[in-house]
Amino acid sequence: MQLNLKPIPRVKAIDKDTFLNEYFFPQQPLVMENLSKDWPATKKWDFEYFRSKAGGIVVPLYDGTPARGNEKSHKPARKIKMSGYIDILKAGPTDLRMFFFNLLQNCPDLLKDFKYPEIGVKFFKKLPVLFVGGEGAKVLMHYDMDLANNFHFNFAGTKKFILYPPSETKNLYKVPYSIVSMEAIDMDDPDFKIYPALAKAKGYEVLLKHGDTLFIPSKWWHFVKYETPCLSLTLRSLPTKPAKILEVLKNVILIRNYDNLMRKIKGQKWIDYKNTRAVENTHKNAGIDDERKTSVS
Repeated sequence: MQLNLKPIPRVKAIDKDTFLNEYFFPQQPLVMENLSKDWPATKKWDFEYFRSKAGGIVVPLYDGTPARGNEKSHKPARKIKMSGYIDILKAGPTDLRMFFFNLLQNCPDLLKDFKYPEIGVKFFKKLPVLFVGGEGAKVLMHYDMDLANNFHFNFAGTKKFILYPPSETKNLYKVPYSIVSMEAIDMDDPDFKIYPALAKAKGYEVLLKHGDTLFIPSKWWHFVKYETPCLSLTLRSLPTKPAKILEVLKNVILIRNYDNLMRKIKGQKWIDYKNTRAVENTHKNAGIDDERKTSVS
């Protein structure tokens, strides 16, 4: 059995009105092949270019090791100069990733290599962020806490995305007090005997290559696998509707702080409790327990 996924639509070019009316407002994902074709970044951005421009900058790197006990959930595995990290990427497979690296704060000279697309969307220009990962690195299934609409521009390498709309949350084993799915689930090879609700979820997949731009709508779940070492840029459009702004504030101020507090107080017991509840809640919402009882009787 495999995940129920279909390809994300692709276009070579798209006008503003079509994008807004058929994808942005309906909140549907899309791959745009030529959105960044005129950018210097599309021609210049590779690992050696970043070595020359930012090789001396110390960057935090993250790996796939789950946080245990009262550890912070987003603690860097190590910090290293960009040039050293590039050497690691070129040496072979590694799960070390660099994410949410703010170019505006850390390497403003690179800002001249791209521009904000005129596609009818208001971008948050204080947060152009870089994502880099090694071959085989994976990003846990999650949605973004700030509920941004993301435009993910891929330059060096190839990476796979799996996306699910918010309506499929009930089937994705969402961990309570978080914006992630369970870390034990391998989206490359999910165990449907343990996580049967995943078989019910209907999603999308795409392989992003050089020059591709993926539009990820607000609150859409996404899993990422780096098929090769990759370098990508995300530009964000923040929510403007009052209901979503309130949800962002709830995520950032209440839920995240409460979760961090409980990690400090209860440690691993809190993490185990949340994982147990993730399974129970998902199976209840998806009717899994009822189906099992019926099959047994």
